[in-house]
Amino acid sequence: MNPDRTVTYREALREGLRAALAGDDRVFLMGEDVGRYGGCFGVSLGLLEEFGPERVMDTPLSESAFVGAGIGAAIGGVRPIVEIMTVNFSLLALDQIVNNAATLRHMSGGQVGVPLVIRMTTGAGRQLAAQHSHSLEAWYAHVPGLRVVAPSTVADAAGMLLSALADPDPVLVFEHGALFGLTGELPDGPVPVDLDRAVVRRPGRDVTVAAHGAALHASLAAAEELAADGVEVEVVDLRTLRPLDHDTVLASVRRTGRLVVAEDGWRSGGIGAELAARVAEQGFWDLDAPVGRVAAAEVPIPYAKQLEDAALVSPVRVASAVRAVLS
Repeated sequence: MNPDRTVTYREALREGLRAALAGDDRVFLMGEDVGRYGGCFGVSLGLLEEFGPERVMDTPLSESAFVGAGIGAAIGGVRPIVEIMTVNFSLLALDQIVNNAATLRHMSGGQVGVPLVIRMTTGAGRQLAAQHSHSLEAWYAHVPGLRVVAPSTVADAAGMLLSALADPDPVLVFEHGALFGLTGELPDGPVPVDLDRAVVRRPGRDVTVAAHGAALHASLAAAEELAADGVEVEVVDLRTLRPLDHDTVLASVRRTGRLVVAEDGWRSGGIGAELAARVAEQGFWDLDAPVGRVAAAEVPIPYAKQLEDAALVSPVRVASAVRAVLS
């Protein structure tokens, strides 16, 4: 064990891919520019040279076509990992994902499974404007038949893929683009992650903040700031957005009495709305204040840096929401 081995989120994703490809001959990676170019964000750099063109395959620029091919391959008994450049582009494959991958097990009476993993970059913070910056996890979390996960740490970036590949049904992995440069320890390489459970990243007693993706790190930064004022914030990393582990959040709310939900998606119809509703339904008498919510502004994500920053979740906005529920 090397406890001092530090890697970036991007490198951790690559290690997860490498471990998956090396550990099972049925696994292959396909998508736009994943091979010779090394991936749009450099995640698959070097994998083509290591595993060859039959395991790391560049595809035409047609999300519907290569996601459909991935579905067929999964039904045929192999384990495809399909990469879509950004969540915005996944809308071109919405029919394949929602009407085919998510439904076939149910429509076939359990005879046809689709053990497919689809990876895509989500989120803003990189000045890529509205066509490349949205967070649409909540759209997919609405759909039965899909598992939706969001790695927010280096360890989860490496390990979630291995757990996703073991799932007999389609798994969508949302990798936040603003986290690619995040660093963390990965001493033993990729370790499978429990995709059924959220996890407490910071214990506290005064208020619970539940988040995922880049909003998790904004929440941790806010908790650090609030600690200087004597406020102990418990931060919960949701990890999996469908099925949503509300039990871990409810247990935290029983300890703290207050809840703030932070997300990079829009407020209306978002993950926070769903979580707030479940806590109101099942933990109302544990709440000492209304649930606070922090989300992206209800606009297409702007290109201009100052406008983009104003539209997104920030430590300042999370800290403000915490102070509001405490007051």
